[in-house]
Amino acid sequence: MRIAVTGAGGFIGGAIAAAAEARGWEVVRFGRRQGPGILSWDLAGLPPARPPAVDAVVHAGALVADWGPARPFHRVNVLGTRAVAETFPGTRLVHISSSSVYPWWEDCSDRAEEEVAARHLGAYGRSKALADVEARRHPDSLVLRPHAVYGPGDRTLLPRLLSNIRGGALLSVGRPDVLHQLTHIGNLTAAALAACTSGVRGPVNVADANPVPLGAVLREVLDATGHDDVAVKYIPRPVAMALAGVSETVALAAGRPPRLTRYAVSQLGRQRTYRLDRLRGELGVEPISTTLADAGKWMAEPRHVRPA
Repeated sequence: MRIAVTGAGGFIGGAIAAAAEARGWEVVRFGRRQGPGILSWDLAGLPPARPPAVDAVVHAGALVADWGPARPFHRVNVLGTRAVAETFPGTRLVHISSSSVYPWWEDCSDRAEEEVAARHLGAYGRSKALADVEARRHPDSLVLRPHAVYGPGDRTLLPRLLSNIRGGALLSVGRPDVLHQLTHIGNLTAAALAACTSGVRGPVNVADANPVPLGAVLREVLDATGHDDVAVKYIPRPVAMALAGVSETVALAAGRPPRLTRYAVSQLGRQRTYRLDRLRGELGVEPISTTLADAGKWMAEPRHVRPA
């Protein structure tokens, strides 16, 4: 099996490429910057003049941020996805989408693979929704929709949570009993590789085996990273949403990223659980349960992932 992986210098793309190679597959890695073992493909620019012959392409490259101007998100996430699909028109396409394509204004409770929402809080969610649609226009495509990907190599999700520690307390949003279904990177890589050899098409939710309460997740992360003396305090969701709106307005005027975004509040403060029937029944992937016991170890390790 020979596959191409975009975004192979990042957390998700790098993990998928490594998992494929561990199976004995040949991997052509693409990244925004050329490096050892990585071919250059800036998704905001032109595709390679001579794309490689592969059995499947996993499109994991994306611009990921809570907040920012719309144009870069559209160029990389939407037009970049279109370019990947057009570059490999007759090749199996596996697109890494996001659960952020679902409605932000309501709970996701055992949500099935519905159509993407029509409105979004910011440019990132909007661009991921449009990219999801672009990928599904490809005649042989499957779209994976994970929620809150974490695991070895993560330098975004859990580090950002810990950055909210203030005065001996971790500030969070909502309530400790709000259920979330996170996605271990191992579950996402298993789904991506299964999708490469499957004939299944359309969107497929990807997540850990069972939902977990937000409070339990935060407590386990704190304990695993040596912050067992840190308490968790919760800001009510309506209050947090109002504060985020002010933070975004100030940031826009100051030309810097906001400390709190409405997107983050919507993702953290509402229930986010997903139906995994297609993942299990059609892709044949039985996901593992949420595990954060080794978070302290892999968060402390130097990052050896190639630049994206």
